[in-house]
Amino acid sequence: MGDWIVAIIEAVYKFLWGDLITIPLPGGGTLPLSLLVIILIPAGIYFTVRTKFLPIRLFPDMVKAVTGKTEKKKGSLSVMQSLIVSTATRVGMGNLVGVVAAISAGGAGAVFWMWVTALIGSSTAFIEGTLAQLYKEKDPLYGGYRGGPAYYIHKYLQEKRGGKQKRHMLLPVLFAVSGLICWCGISQVISNSVSSAFENAFHIPPLYSTIALVVLAAVIVLRKNATVKVLDVMVPIMAGLYLLITVVLILLNIRMLPSVFAKIFQEAFGFRQVVAGGFGAVLMNGVKRGLFSNEAGSGSAPCAAATAETDHPAKVGLGQALGVFIDTILICTCTAMIMLLTPETLTNGLAGMDLLQEAMRYHLGIFGVIFIAVTLWLFSFSTFIGILFYARSNVAYLFGDNWISQTAYKIVALIMLFIGGLAAYTVVWDLGDVGVGLMTLFNIFILFPMSKKALEALKDYEKRKKI
Repeated sequence: MGDWIVAIIEAVYKFLWGDLITIPLPGGGTLPLSLLVIILIPAGIYFTVRTKFLPIRLFPDMVKAVTGKTEKKKGSLSVMQSLIVSTATRVGMGNLVGVVAAISAGGAGAVFWMWVTALIGSSTAFIEGTLAQLYKEKDPLYGGYRGGPAYYIHKYLQEKRGGKQKRHMLLPVLFAVSGLICWCGISQVISNSVSSAFENAFHIPPLYSTIALVVLAAVIVLRKNATVKVLDVMVPIMAGLYLLITVVLILLNIRMLPSVFAKIFQEAFGFRQVVAGGFGAVLMNGVKRGLFSNEAGSGSAPCAAATAETDHPAKVGLGQALGVFIDTILICTCTAMIMLLTPETLTNGLAGMDLLQEAMRYHLGIFGVIFIAVTLWLFSFSTFIGILFYARSNVAYLFGDNWISQTAYKIVALIMLFIGGLAAYTVVWDLGDVGVGLMTLFNIFILFPMSKKALEALKDYEKRKKI
């Protein structure tokens, strides 16, 4: 890759994720803020207020939205299935190694700010999920429906221009391209993580585990409608098994929980962190972990939300809001508890996957190391399947309804999956982060003027509920 391309990628990465401003704190510390944090946190607060604190007020409705039965046409998905697809991509490596990194850098207090970010992020997820439903359209290739930010941004701009028909517009094109770049970059990160974990746990050479991963993925993604069927089975099992094992471990150490929660709250607000100048690290590591994990505002999950068949668009938004809770409040918290219930003397000096595997070794012996390797494989594999489901609507928006472009993108993603398993190219990892950062940038600003439509749908939903 040319030096000038690498320089551009690094510059954009720094612009999106680097410390744009730093706020001085008592004790000599600072609070660094990146552009995306500056955008996403106020957006989450704004939508939480506008929806009248929807995550708390309508939590029972979130559960009902995904568990209720709705008649659906052939090829379309239920609200539950759209939630499963979005959960497949939300629940990934970030729920394991990402949480470990947040606690390592920010301490136990980072967990609290991770929870706060999920709480306000679920309101953003509601807005974008509902908009995806309101502006969805029929999918002539796969059947059912398709949509997402590329489509609702296009429709919004078209309405602003008096309804004048255009095949493409710049902003939705930029979003779609950013998404495809992001998902290709993530493909490499996925395979690299899987091959590394299997080499550590089973001493399997990366080439063998990568070939197996690519072949299995190809069998699924190159078939017309195998993706959702596989995720329908895989996601509940993998998430359920991980929650079961971790909850059992937490219950076995239940006497330690009061001290763990005390540590979380003390370090989240503690005077010691402020005076020592460490409050910025506590806050930002928790916030970033929450944002990266639940994807609220990035525009990814709406690509799944648009495919659902429902009797009211707000129900899909409620289902997507619940997805943020499942990802961050449940799964990320379970990982955090496993870490905080492990003696620090065993994990000092370790980082990333090594740290997590050592924590699981403490709780479950060698089985814990194997369990985490297999869990990472399942989480990562489901993420790859899910992002290629997302890519369908973006490919269709850019290149029209044809199997050539759909298949070509899948092949490119499979090639990236293979390359990533054999070597880690940092620039491609950065490319994935640049992609998701640009997606968020293009999506979040359009959510503000378009949120009126989603809020009207919420008002109508609550009005009908009273009848």
